[in-house]
Amino acid sequence: MSVNMSDNTISPADSPAAGAPAANTSRRWPALLIGLCLVVGVAGGLGWFMHKPKAPPAQLASDKLGMSRPDGLLETRSLSQLPKDLLTVPFLKETLTEDFVFYYEAHADRLGLIGSLRRIIYEHDLKLQDSLIEQLFDQAADVALWRGADGRLKDFLLVMDRGGLAKVLEPLAKVALDDSQLSQLGEMKVAGDVVPVYQLTYNAGKALVFASHGDKLVVLSNPRKLYDMGHGPTDEHGMVSTQALEALLGGEKLFPEAFGLQPKAPEVKQRLSVNSSVLAMGYQRFIPNFAGLRFDLDDKGWHSFLAMDELENQPDFDFKPIWQAMPMGASACVALPLAAEQQKPLLVKLGAEEAVAQALTDYVAGAAGLCWYADSRLYTPLLVASLNDKGSAKLDGDLGKLFGSMVGAYERNVAEHAFAVVEKQEGETHRWQRQVSSNFGQYPAKAAEQPGAISGKAFLRVSLARHGSTLLFSLDDTLVDKALGTLDKRFPPLADVLPKDQLTPLYFGPDSMAQLMQRETLDSLPQDMEPVFYNAAQTYLIPKLRTLGGYGKYALTLPKGSEPDGHWQWLPLEWKAL
Repeated sequence: MSVNMSDNTISPADSPAAGAPAANTSRRWPALLIGLCLVVGVAGGLGWFMHKPKAPPAQLASDKLGMSRPDGLLETRSLSQLPKDLLTVPFLKETLTEDFVFYYEAHADRLGLIGSLRRIIYEHDLKLQDSLIEQLFDQAADVALWRGADGRLKDFLLVMDRGGLAKVLEPLAKVALDDSQLSQLGEMKVAGDVVPVYQLTYNAGKALVFASHGDKLVVLSNPRKLYDMGHGPTDEHGMVSTQALEALLGGEKLFPEAFGLQPKAPEVKQRLSVNSSVLAMGYQRFIPNFAGLRFDLDDKGWHSFLAMDELENQPDFDFKPIWQAMPMGASACVALPLAAEQQKPLLVKLGAEEAVAQALTDYVAGAAGLCWYADSRLYTPLLVASLNDKGSAKLDGDLGKLFGSMVGAYERNVAEHAFAVVEKQEGETHRWQRQVSSNFGQYPAKAAEQPGAISGKAFLRVSLARHGSTLLFSLDDTLVDKALGTLDKRFPPLADVLPKDQLTPLYFGPDSMAQLMQRETLDSLPQDMEPVFYNAAQTYLIPKLRTLGGYGKYALTLPKGSEPDGHWQWLPLEWKAL
């Protein structure tokens, strides 16, 4: 398989020989899925991206009809083909293997549902072919998904074009009043016709709701999410009204509008759209520009897109200063525009003085970014931000106050219950550092100047530094040291390997990332305490990480001059091998 970056597609042509290493052109897709994880990670670390959209989005038809906005949307020619279509991506094929398809084909819920339907067909002597289930899964469908309490996509609403299966399914309705698993919940009206609503239970207590009219079939995975307009909640997450079901059975397309999409083109086989609410895991207000991700599959391969929202005081999309400060050798990096105006309440809540929080709000400008490194930890990335002040006594005074008030831990054996802040200035560099006791620290307690003062078995050297108009921060002081060396031109910057004169919001180094993930995994599974999980990781996960490490480095780029103009503006993503 190969990747054609000129048109941002993945082609199944030119497959390498079995066992041969993939060519560079086939190594440009791991970041497509890994990038999703990185956006989630940066959301929690960049707590500065608080801002409101320029104008509220228009109320959607789904909102008016009593259906909360979906978090994900799948538009497909065939549900049964989706797992196999995903495996056409070279990276996924090599890391997921065929087990991925087998898992979904043998999933307990799928098997339980199929078993229930087959029992009903057999016991009631319905003249239905045994291939009915396979035919159902092979139909074109739209599937809206909502997050559950744990943040994962859980509840769904499926709308299917039944085609020739319409009459085949009619006998099921006749047994609804005489079966322990199939019952009628109520009725709806669609185009003047009375449409029964059924509930099917399966797998010891699970249930789904379905109704059909003409060539349309709707299926709701959670009966508790169904309510009548005016007789139930109108804004609870995942709720769907009977009026919305009636509209869907009548042929209305309620889902694409929620993602700013036009109707799916006939040549598109699969279209997967994910709201930023899923990827940001509740931190969406910190990354207001980011609206969602989308992946399309047509005859040329998979295409990827990023959805952006415009902000009232739109910051510049200029990431060059960030990449000039980031040291070479990163595992992964993300850069985002910085909307600093609304960060003041957050800083005050975290312990900063109100005047200092306001001052920092006035200083920050441009963009900010995070980078993870294999020689550090997953929870100690390097943060780089741009300032509109190259250095003044007031700026450094405010930064020092902010650092002292927000960084630290309760130390039992230290005066004032916190280690002193060590402040240094050399040339245009001003630095603040504080020891913080933590069992997750990279330094053992015995390495401290006063080992007995450490509350625990390890500690961190949390560092903040200003180099000219660049602000650096990390829980790992060695990363701040390396970044200062980069700014002083003693260490090569990441900018040296990134595409020139292009907007690059993300960088991914698979080899370094694989090392970082392997270290974190094995450190979290001590062999003497977790022998089963440790052995499982060694057997199944580590080989996959080695496969990941074999891919080349690449950068994600947006078209030059990209800037959101309105809500849900979809921009094509291009992955470039470096």
